Amino acid sequence: MKSNLILFVLCLVFSVTAGAQTIPIHKTKGKISIDGDLADWKTPFKGPFVIHNSGGKATQQTTVSFAWDDENLYVAYRSQDAKIVGSKKQNDSQIFNSDDLVEIFIDPDGDRQNYLEIGVNAFSTHYDMLIKCISPGCGGWNTSISFNLSGLQAVSKINPKGFSTEIKIPFSGLKNIQNGNFNKPKIGTKWKGNAFRIDYGNTTEYLALQPYKNPVFGFHKPEEFAVLEFVE
Repeated sequence: MKSNLILFVLCLVFSVTAGAQTIPIHKTKGKISIDGDLADWKTPFKGPFVIHNSGGKATQQTTVSFAWDDENLYVAYRSQDAKIVGSKKQNDSQIFNSDDLVEIFIDPDGDRQNYLEIGVNAFSTHYDMLIKCISPGCGGWNTSISFNLSGLQAVSKINPKGFSTEIKIPFSGLKNIQNGNFNKPKIGTKWKGNAFRIDYGNTTEYLALQPYKNPVFGFHKPEEFAVLEFVE
């Protein structure tokens, strides 16, 4: 009976991993300034984002790019937006309930617990939240928006087509996540994660780089996160 249960769990893990998209994080040798201006961004952009729980086409296009060096992970977004919703607010405000924004979720050890959520609106207001647990098996919904990632930088810049966003996530800050099992990445390291956007326009849309197979609404499905691979 026990061996059958172990086999079932292994098959479930394999099926989820096998269906996950692998997103390359390209190593950069150049300096990236976190100013919302993507003129110095050299790595390719992926997308467009789609409706997160159906894969349907978004009304407005979003693309994202990932880069890394020995000290930081960098994420950049291009967001088309004909009607920007939101305003400058105090950091760690719950802007996900009201403002157009982009988000990145990262789970370095892939255990679906103690993963990081970062969101940034078009006016550079940002929050960093630690998702300790969402499964009933580990105690249910448990988050901390009071968590602060040391050295985090996030800037957006409004342009005629919408807004662009840059985020710098220092690897040194990730070491402070309790039970995060963080190890500094090297070429070939694989994390789990996904990139998102909430677009509060004429029609509110919840978008993702990799859509989920599970049609239930919500971004927090860590079992379906994509694979983020650090490459040369």
